Amino acid sequence: MFKKVLIANRGEIALRIHRACKEMGVQTVVVHSTADANSMAVRLADESVCIGPPPARDSYLNIHAILSAAALTGADAIHPGYGFLSENSAFVRMVEEHGFTFIGPKAEHIDIMGDKVQAKKTAIELGLPVVPGSDGAVENAEVGLKIAKEMGFPVIIKAASGGGGRGMKVVRSADEFKEQFGTARSEAKANFGDDTVYIEKFLEKPKHIEIQVFGDKHGNAIHLGERDCSVQRRHQKVVEEAPSPVITDELRDKIGGLAADAMRKMGYVGAGTIEFLYENGEFYFMEMNTRIQVEHPVTEMITGIDLVAEQIRVAAGEELTVQKDKIRLRGHAIEVRINAEDPQTFIPCPGEIKQFHAAGGLGVRFDSAVYNGYRIPPNYDSMIGKLIVHGRNREECLRRLRRAIMETVVDGVKTTLPLHHWITEQPEFIKGEYTIHWLEKELAKEALKDAA
Repeated sequence: MFKKVLIANRGEIALRIHRACKEMGVQTVVVHSTADANSMAVRLADESVCIGPPPARDSYLNIHAILSAAALTGADAIHPGYGFLSENSAFVRMVEEHGFTFIGPKAEHIDIMGDKVQAKKTAIELGLPVVPGSDGAVENAEVGLKIAKEMGFPVIIKAASGGGGRGMKVVRSADEFKEQFGTARSEAKANFGDDTVYIEKFLEKPKHIEIQVFGDKHGNAIHLGERDCSVQRRHQKVVEEAPSPVITDELRDKIGGLAADAMRKMGYVGAGTIEFLYENGEFYFMEMNTRIQVEHPVTEMITGIDLVAEQIRVAAGEELTVQKDKIRLRGHAIEVRINAEDPQTFIPCPGEIKQFHAAGGLGVRFDSAVYNGYRIPPNYDSMIGKLIVHGRNREECLRRLRRAIMETVVDGVKTTLPLHHWITEQPEFIKGEYTIHWLEKELAKEALKDAA
């Protein structure tokens, strides 16, 4: 086992990794920007190193500064968390070339799954179901239009190197295809430095279902059930739950088994998430995230498995601590992401937290690095915490979630807590009948009501 792990991230995930390390008897080093000098992770870590000014490109994306900090402090391994450098294969290679262990998958697997076109080809080879679409990258609008007509509208144009909804355009007719194709390529180039795009059939009412997978260096691979991440705004997840209200045990065994087998064939090591669209009883591969997910706590709550600790053990060369036939899903868990944003306009609201109180009680967990007097910097993602609740069933979980939302206090900045309270009262959410388009449609209705 490692003696010291450097945590190359910030906020709640940095604190989450620190906690896992301390419970395993592993020392921690937290790197930080000047904006995060007073963060909770920095305060609690065994050691901390300032690696640059607030802009991420000068600190959390500064590979040379991170490697220098690891060498200076004598770290054995580097945990990237999520975001920043977590899916940067060049970073992985540099970490390993300098004699450190990267707590995550192989660089080659990050490369494969980071390219959406290659990821889809690989998924097909591994036996995963995929959305009908182009065989690979689409070179120009003329070729794309021909493919779209053969497939039938609506279609969606996607950036091959994309994510987070950027470089994605839904096209409903031939008349608008060329313009949207050009826009998608421009956005892809601006956001990812790569204007490669591909085309898929657009599903009208799908759910976003993802399977948590894990592999080790001994050829073992398992799945830990699914998460339903269909409550989204602008392709960004807002609420996640496990298990999904619409997935049966038989469906879970089927798609989970396919996902685990795919990871075994790849020789995948570490935590990963295979994301699917689900509609009318069928799954369609979307992409794979080769890292720990923001929403990993809901899986931890229903399995009792510490996924971050498992990441560290696997990276250290140990076998998975659980096997397929030993995994039991217990009860229901829901997570809401609490952002420092106006709950109606979604404009970020950085600033000082005047008063903070986290909800508590049986089955309630609050993953956050904020505290009374903490100043939320304007330089990074606006998420300030995650409220996760667990119940014996979904009904109990929902009641507990409503209570926990009402208990949570974050004064001094606007947050999305009122939005989450509203979501939990909506009939479609209560019934579990929401799709990936549901929240945006409901918010649009509310905006029209306010305007009237």
